[in-house]
Amino acid sequence: MNRTVFRACTLCEAGCGLAIDIEDNRIAAIRGDADDPLSHGYVCPKGLTLGTVDQDPDRLRTPVRRTPAGDFEPIGWEEAYRLTTAGLQRIRKLYGRHAVALYMGNPIAHNHGILMLRAGLVKTLGTRNNHSASSQDTAPRFAASYYLFGNSLAMPVPDIDRTSYLLCVGANPRVSNGSVCTAPDIRGRLQKLRARGGRLVVVDPRFTETARDADEHVAILPGGDAALLLAMTQTLVEENLLRRDAVARLSSGWEAIEPKLPAFAPERVAPHVGVPAETIRRLAREFAAAESSVAYSRMGTCAAPHATLGTFATDLLNLAAGRLGEIGGWMFPHPAFDIAPALKMNGDGHGRWRSRVRGLPETLGELPTTVLAEEMETPGQGQVRGVLTVAGNPVLSSPNSKRLDRALAGAEFMASVDLYINETTRHAHVILPPAWSLVEEHIDLIFGSVAVRNVARISPPVLEKRPGQFADWEILLELCYRLGGGPTGIKPLDAVYRAARKVGLHWRPEQMADMLLRLGPFGDKYLPWSQGLNLRKLRRAEHGLDLGPLKPGIAHRVSHRDKKVHLSAPPLLAAMDELARELADAPVNGTLRLIGRRELRTCNSWMHNVPELVSGRPRCVLLVHPDDADRAGVHDGQTAILESRVHRGEVPVKISDEMRPGVVSLPHGWGHAAVARWQTTAGTHPGFSVNDWTDDQTVESVVGQSILNGVPVRLTVKVAAPEVPSSISDAALGAAS
Repeated sequence: MNRTVFRACTLCEAGCGLAIDIEDNRIAAIRGDADDPLSHGYVCPKGLTLGTVDQDPDRLRTPVRRTPAGDFEPIGWEEAYRLTTAGLQRIRKLYGRHAVALYMGNPIAHNHGILMLRAGLVKTLGTRNNHSASSQDTAPRFAASYYLFGNSLAMPVPDIDRTSYLLCVGANPRVSNGSVCTAPDIRGRLQKLRARGGRLVVVDPRFTETARDADEHVAILPGGDAALLLAMTQTLVEENLLRRDAVARLSSGWEAIEPKLPAFAPERVAPHVGVPAETIRRLAREFAAAESSVAYSRMGTCAAPHATLGTFATDLLNLAAGRLGEIGGWMFPHPAFDIAPALKMNGDGHGRWRSRVRGLPETLGELPTTVLAEEMETPGQGQVRGVLTVAGNPVLSSPNSKRLDRALAGAEFMASVDLYINETTRHAHVILPPAWSLVEEHIDLIFGSVAVRNVARISPPVLEKRPGQFADWEILLELCYRLGGGPTGIKPLDAVYRAARKVGLHWRPEQMADMLLRLGPFGDKYLPWSQGLNLRKLRRAEHGLDLGPLKPGIAHRVSHRDKKVHLSAPPLLAAMDELARELADAPVNGTLRLIGRRELRTCNSWMHNVPELVSGRPRCVLLVHPDDADRAGVHDGQTAILESRVHRGEVPVKISDEMRPGVVSLPHGWGHAAVARWQTTAGTHPGFSVNDWTDDQTVESVVGQSILNGVPVRLTVKVAAPEVPSSISDAALGAAS
């Protein structure tokens, strides 16, 4: 039967609305949904390729196990469950529960089933070695939110649609369409900002796609974001631009912050951040003088030295200028599905336990992924011997990735729930492939909490589920039951669910989602006469519901009892002191620094097997400023040698004046040579993994995540091997034979 299904895209945080035409249970065409309340018809190139992913012949459709020769052979679901359960139970029995590590990739943020089941899975495994992609790029935001607002998931966003001045620091929203800032067609939104007389300033070491549309680009040194933002705040204090009324009304602990700010005077900071002191002061004055303004920072800040402090400094500048909770400023959404209160029930915090080997802290229940390799390599009680990965590829997304690659190759047991044999899952003994998400209903539980407008959407299945297909949450739930746990991680309740299962009554994630919706700010509170929302009502709105612009105020997201922002958390104050000491030293000059970058057609590491997304010019190239190329003696299009503390390897060079001198850039997510036989398209466009060069031993001081931006490197000419005379070559060959 031919039909059109309206559904939110789940490939990135933008969540664009799609209109998907179906013919004979196949995707015939995809276009933007013009009636979607958030995206209004916009769609990026990735969303248009969902049909290609659905039909990808390289995608796994049945469980497989690894053979002694390193190949994979198909097996049935019962055998896959049996092998996985037995392998995990054996590790736990022999070495203890912490000997199993769990890693989840960022696609789980778009999967309400896994999100609802996650706590149950973690508690069923019983391990503290819990990791995810967010420990590499969002842990600083979680920690800052936990200390400032009392909840790790209380994350303010820029009110882009109403601000008159946007300071964009370490972010490239034109490519990401917002990161921890759900804003489809953000380029169109930024154009409207400038059209209404507003100003866009981009602070980034690279002249990014967003910078091309900006009024001003400030080429900062990598890792300088925290110092620059604190210097702007100090300028507000020095020049009597500080909104003391707002600071006193909304926060506590300012008295611990203000005495530390003189250490970040613009003149002191300037040599370390590569931005003139007068520019820093001018930006602060403009920010304070604008009718409305907001500072927004993201990946460049969140994966750099002083990442948590940089995130905190973003919040602090917005507070100091009176922009926190104000229209056009740094605002909190009212999410229809509010999972922040539920977080308190499952545990929220920072530093409640630490990794075994290096003592790095957990954040929101997760240890930094940077410790995984050493936890597997280092003998002793609690050594990780088994690994379970879910929708993730840490070999490409984690620092010093070749080390982790070797560690996973030596795991006693590894299982993966994944669509593909990728750089990580190729080490698994068993891979359990979920059905493509388009056969499942989709409920967005996360990104309404960081959207630039309040909306509510529920997406119906696009395709019919075929026999033998199981959603990823169904696979994980089955493993939980077989390992003696259940969907909640609460033993008495899980026992009830196990008993109910025997008589055909099953736990389903939408039951929990309905509760969140009904108890949320727009819900019916289970009152039969209420006009509020429940899943049944929301399903009738096929394009979703527009619930209005962001509302002023912060009390609805601040969980501290006094409903104030707490500024004086010891880890944040210590981070300020650490950076102040660093600024007292002479700046390090002459060191080449490596940063990453994101591309519109790339969804981290897993969309490179889609031909439409990898066609055209090669994109996995090292961007080098002409001055740095001259110093290194390399030329455009040449293959050069890039060397860091942990890796030395070849890279193709593209000379580009969009880079600040002293900074080079490789995109994230490439490096597919090892899986060419399982992913044919990705294998013909392998590229190089930027995380071969990042360092797992250099970590950020508060959350302990590795530093992915600002990695010291050296660029040199690739020296050709000397030519060997044919006579010598022939003689050598003869001797060898």
